[in-house]
Amino acid sequence: MRRRDVVVFLGGIASAWPVIARAEKSEMRRIGVLMTVPAEDQNGRNRIAAFRQTLQERGWIEGRNVRFNFRWTDYGELLRQRELLRQHVAELVALAPDVILAGSGLAMEVLHEVNRTVPVVFTATINPLPYVKSLGRPEGNATGFSNIDSTFSVKYLEILKEIAPATTRAAVLRPPGFPSQFAAIKALAPSLGVEVSPVEMGSADEIGRAIAKFATEPNGGLVVIASSPATVHSKLIVELAARHRLPTVYPNRLHVVAGGLVSYGPEFLDQFRGAADYVDRILKGAKPGDLPVRTPSKYEMALNLKTAKALDLLPLPQIVLARADEIIE
Repeated sequence: MRRRDVVVFLGGIASAWPVIARAEKSEMRRIGVLMTVPAEDQNGRNRIAAFRQTLQERGWIEGRNVRFNFRWTDYGELLRQRELLRQHVAELVALAPDVILAGSGLAMEVLHEVNRTVPVVFTATINPLPYVKSLGRPEGNATGFSNIDSTFSVKYLEILKEIAPATTRAAVLRPPGFPSQFAAIKALAPSLGVEVSPVEMGSADEIGRAIAKFATEPNGGLVVIASSPATVHSKLIVELAARHRLPTVYPNRLHVVAGGLVSYGPEFLDQFRGAADYVDRILKGAKPGDLPVRTPSKYEMALNLKTAKALDLLPLPQIVLARADEIIE
């Protein structure tokens, strides 16, 4: 190649660099992530790690073709938490992401209030029906993974009866406006010889008074339904259960790590991996409204033996120990 041709060739490459740079920049996709736990929360970090790893396996490499914008929210009083979430949502939407991951039902609730255009994939949402037309065909800007399958709720009462056979009364702590899970538990209760009563979770004082009143009679236990109040007031509920010596079944292993007796609920790492699959599809052109809402396919049970001992429940039946995915001693 002649010197002049080389100069022209190199000059052509140099002139193309801005075009190449613009093309690479245009291929950079943006994912917003809204979490309702603090950034240092280990379980939250584990879920995000599973989400990011699955996306990486699909070819989405941070800094090369995708950028993440995270917003974490500290635990706190529910109204204050909502205010922080609204602020975070406004910040994320202003960044014009291609899709937003809602890391909890509360995150999805606030996102829905503010955003109806940016695609959203939600996880751990108890009741997605306010956000989608139907589970099979959402037809809006949101889809994801739900805990709406109320049939697993009966497991709460079954586990409570297996661990504490003397239980003949159970208070079911539930969020306002979610009757289906309590209805499933109430239908099973007579066959187990347990009388159940609902307790709607309001303020911390209301929860404290309701549990104290329930504990005045013997042979009682608690069932805590998955909800935002159950997460916000998790420490309080665990403390009240211990103070009143009430065997309690929780919806999340976080309660058991904090000293609760036993938990049973969806395997959230699995939901975050599934959410990454949906985000991948959306980034490749799929519409959220065409992706069906999925119900949990995996569940996990955690058991705290120290708490069982404090409640004089040892030795526990072998069927309970065999079923536990995690035992805390």
